[in-house]
Amino acid sequence: MSEKNREGKRTAREKLAVEREKQKSADKRRRALIVGGAVVAVLGLAAVIGVVAANAGKDDESEASGPVVAPSGAQGKDGLAIPVGKDSAKSTLTVWEDFRCPACKSFETRYRPVIHELTEAGELKAEYHLVTLIDGNMGGTGSRNAANAAACAQDAGKYPAYHDVLFDNQPPEVDDAYADNDKLIELAGKVDGLDTPAFRECVQNGTHNGWVAKSHQAFNKGGFSGTPTVLFKGENIYQDRAMTPAKLKKMVLEANKG
Repeated sequence: MSEKNREGKRTAREKLAVEREKQKSADKRRRALIVGGAVVAVLGLAAVIGVVAANAGKDDESEASGPVVAPSGAQGKDGLAIPVGKDSAKSTLTVWEDFRCPACKSFETRYRPVIHELTEAGELKAEYHLVTLIDGNMGGTGSRNAANAAACAQDAGKYPAYHDVLFDNQPPEVDDAYADNDKLIELAGKVDGLDTPAFRECVQNGTHNGWVAKSHQAFNKGGFSGTPTVLFKGENIYQDRAMTPAKLKKMVLEANKG
């Protein structure tokens, strides 16, 4: 092989090596750009999540820090309980409920007759705490607006009847129908004497929204797992699979003898 041919082949190899190095460098830059882009995307997503979380916290805080107007006759710590029954009753049933909560409706449908019987007989006082759990899980404001309307009904001395009407007419969980104040006012027509200018103004203005938000905060701080939470002598009887309305009545009457 001539010197000229050997030199030509060496030059070709060198050029090929140079091209390979250029390709490696280009690949490294491309991988760096891809990784860098992914990092930026992750950081961007984290920033968005942070903003959403921050805004969610601000919403809760701003609503809770607004005027906290408790409904007439509210009792308990921070005035967050709406009482039904006589204060002289020896036993107390504490109920945490959400008007959009299907499980709460099931509880009410099954236990309402015995709770009414015991409260009207002076054997039991029920303390209702209103929660906005479904608003947080499903979105919307139906839980809050319904709770505010119920508090407005308490102002008018009509809470028990309106409370029952709200559960009897509860929309499907995914349907935020109770976000419509006109719907809540329409349902007030099912309770004698409730649909008044004062009630309508209270509902439309969200008079008790701050109080509802504070009630929900108390629910979160209480460490409860969900709604309904039904406490009798500190125990969540709703979690007792053997619990029945008859058993609850027996427990109350026996406790009152002690």
